[in-house]
Amino acid sequence: MSDFSTIVKERRSANAFIPNIEIPNEDLNDILNTVKFAPSAFNLQHAHYIIVKDPTTKDEVYKAAYKQYKVQTASAVILILGNLDAYKDAARLNEGLLQLGVISKQEYDMTVEDVTNFYENRGDDFKRDEAIRNASLSAQLFMLAAKEKGWDTCPMIGFDPEMMRQILHIPDNYVPALLLTIGKEDLEKRRPRGYRKPVGEFVSFDRF
Repeated sequence: MSDFSTIVKERRSANAFIPNIEIPNEDLNDILNTVKFAPSAFNLQHAHYIIVKDPTTKDEVYKAAYKQYKVQTASAVILILGNLDAYKDAARLNEGLLQLGVISKQEYDMTVEDVTNFYENRGDDFKRDEAIRNASLSAQLFMLAAKEKGWDTCPMIGFDPEMMRQILHIPDNYVPALLLTIGKEDLEKRRPRGYRKPVGEFVSFDRF
C-alpha cells in the first residue's frame, strides 16, 4: 500500500478530540503550504481560511456550531470560505506568467477577459457554486495534509453561517463553505467506519 493510500484510508472524521492539546502554528503553516497547491478553476484560488484558536472566539464559534462537542474539544476550528469575486483577481494572478514571458501581453489580456466574462455571464448562483466548489477542493487537501502530519480533522456543515459571519467579521463577498475541526482524535470514542459502497455501486461508464 502506498503512503498516499495509507493516509487516505487512515483519515477519519473525528467526532471527539482529546481536550487541551495545542496545535503549533508551525504545523498549520506546513499544512497550508501544501494546501496552496490545491486545484482551483483558472487558478483563481477561491479558498480563504479563518483559523480560530483563541479560547473566547472559539467559544463563540462553538455556540454558532450548535454546541457540538467536537468543536469544544478541538485544538483549532477552521472556517473555510469561498471568494465570490475570485475571478476579479485573474489579472494579478497571471502577472507572473506575463513577466516571465510564459504568456504574451495578448494572451494575458485574453485570459483576463475570458475569465471575467466566464463568471459575469453566468450570474450570482454560478459564482456561489464555484466559490463553494473550489473551497471544498482545498478543504479536502487540507484534511489529507493534516493527516500526513499526524492531525485529525472533521468536516462540518452544522453551523449557522450568519452567526459565523458576524463573529468572524466575514466580508459579504465570501461565502462559508464548511467548518473543519482539527486536533488529536480521542480514539476511545471512535465508531467503526460506516459502510462504503463498492466501486461498481457508484461508478458508471459512458452513461448512467
